[in-house]
Amino acid sequence: MSDKKLFAIALNLIPGIGPKRARTLVSYLGSVEKIFTASKKELLEIPGIGQLLAKNITSEILEKAQKELDFCKKNNIKTYFYLDDDYPSNLKNFEDSPVILYVKGNANFDIRKKLAVVGTRGITHYGDSNCKQLIKQLAEKGFTPLIISGLAHGIDTCAHKAALENDLPTIAVLGHGLNMIYPASNRELAKKIIENGGGLVTEFNTTDKPEAKNFVRRNRIIAALSNAVIVVESPKKGGSLITAEYAVGYSKEIFTFPGRVGDTHSEGCNYLIKTNRASLIENASDLIYQLSWTAKPKVRQKEILPVLTNDEQKIVEILKNVDIMNVDTISFETGLPINKVLSLLFELEFKDVVKALPGRMYKLI
Repeated sequence: MSDKKLFAIALNLIPGIGPKRARTLVSYLGSVEKIFTASKKELLEIPGIGQLLAKNITSEILEKAQKELDFCKKNNIKTYFYLDDDYPSNLKNFEDSPVILYVKGNANFDIRKKLAVVGTRGITHYGDSNCKQLIKQLAEKGFTPLIISGLAHGIDTCAHKAALENDLPTIAVLGHGLNMIYPASNRELAKKIIENGGGLVTEFNTTDKPEAKNFVRRNRIIAALSNAVIVVESPKKGGSLITAEYAVGYSKEIFTFPGRVGDTHSEGCNYLIKTNRASLIENASDLIYQLSWTAKPKVRQKEILPVLTNDEQKIVEILKNVDIMNVDTISFETGLPINKVLSLLFELEFKDVVKALPGRMYKLI
């Protein structure tokens, strides 16, 4: 690992500097390395960086970062900094995405179809059956989506196990550092995930413990990494509803299984349906249909292909590699001015090539 990795890890260790402030620091100073050589005066001139935060940027942080780097090398842990080319494309569009990701095993970020499967820790037979059947049916129908969950008891555990049983790739996003597994009872499951080509993913350092606030932060990663979130079973309050709210903010599609009226284990699912946050599904066929995974030809016939300009084709090529992307990122990736990008996107919408989503986000149709 290079020195850049050391500074990237150090940036993630600065107290009070979250993902947004970290990006501000790098943007104003020009590089992650400069953060640790800049004067206090330079730091205080940056918006959002006060006296206290400036004091937190010390040489001691680099010493802690070196320990993290040594731990990563010893345990074959990969790091993905938000400015790296191989940083997950699904995360690049969101300013609250992790500054750095630590990965043990294979994260399979390049798999196009990614499904987050989440739900209650207090799983019932109904939730267990729906979770297992959904994943089994997807495999039987020839689909191999990446199953993303959080390694918690209940639905998370069921989703990871079902993926392994049906030879589907799966990753677990953790709410703590990779020096431990929580809950401890899932250590063997975590081992099997890695052995079967999957991985463990976290933004947390080895000094971060499995505290409640960390699992809330973890949930945003689960939502952002996926292109659809399935809430299998959930009460009205819980982590899976938080994941769903993040998914709404990220313009991700949400699906859920309905439950009986008055069933506390399904109140959250019914609430998502009632408030139009989620679409109702009963099986994998419903999910496949609503995600348009079938019935659409892979290659359009030449006679119905729209004629694209060179600049329009640039945008299409960029969007082929991601699920969704915002206007600012499209402008940066293509090198075209934002006003021109907006005009081109309008033309592409008219030609039924792209679809506009809330928050100035776009995806290919």
